[in-house]
Amino acid sequence: MLKIRTIAAAVWLEILRKKDLYVLLVLLSVLLITLVSLNIFGLGGMTRYIKDIGLLLAWIFGLVLAIHISSRELPQEETSGTIFPLLARPITHAEIIIGKWLGTWSIVVVATLCFYILVTGVTIGMGGAINVLATVQGFILHATLLGVISAIALAFSTRLNSDAAATLSFVICGVSFLVVPRIPNLPVHQQGFSGNALLFLYNILPHFEIFDMRKRIVHDYGPMPTTVCALVVLYGIVLIALTLFVAFLLYRKKRFSRGAIQG
Repeated sequence: MLKIRTIAAAVWLEILRKKDLYVLLVLLSVLLITLVSLNIFGLGGMTRYIKDIGLLLAWIFGLVLAIHISSRELPQEETSGTIFPLLARPITHAEIIIGKWLGTWSIVVVATLCFYILVTGVTIGMGGAINVLATVQGFILHATLLGVISAIALAFSTRLNSDAAATLSFVICGVSFLVVPRIPNLPVHQQGFSGNALLFLYNILPHFEIFDMRKRIVHDYGPMPTTVCALVVLYGIVLIALTLFVAFLLYRKKRFSRGAIQG
């Protein structure tokens, strides 16, 4: 466990060294300006819009950060050649995978927490109300999903360069968010080969929509039952574990050569 924490800490130090936190500051500034500008357009008293747009941007920014950071960690180690001294130490491939995932995921979670705090602060500052328990549940589910997305991007990056890994990760996220939830409602769902193919995709692809509590937070529906929330978190943990296991299988027999991957 110490080796995993050390690798995760190294990811944090690398992020700080490259001043990637400036990206977070820019995103926070964009989010703040967007939320405050709603008052300019006469929506200052309608805090529901503030929560809705603020949480939407928090989801978009969190997804982009998770994929951007996770998809480049392994390729940049290989391109720079730092993977060789890392592997020369008594560190297993599994520890590298888990350590890299833990580092990237924790960074994205902290950034997302900043987004939630900002949205909550602006909402309360403009006279709105926030259901604390629902918001906490929403953040926990969001953080769990970011763990899944980080694991997916990391798994792709075990065999692809950073750009290709990021592109495929965005495709998976787009399909899981926009297509998979609508498959049961498609007319072709029960027709022949197309219907069977869609049903296969519906069952094999992750269901990201169940992690999204924005509507409950925005419309003040209150928190979901604790048991349901726990089951969704458990589903996310299973997805993370399976994805990291696949990443390990892809990475453990990989042959490295200096400059072979251009991230």
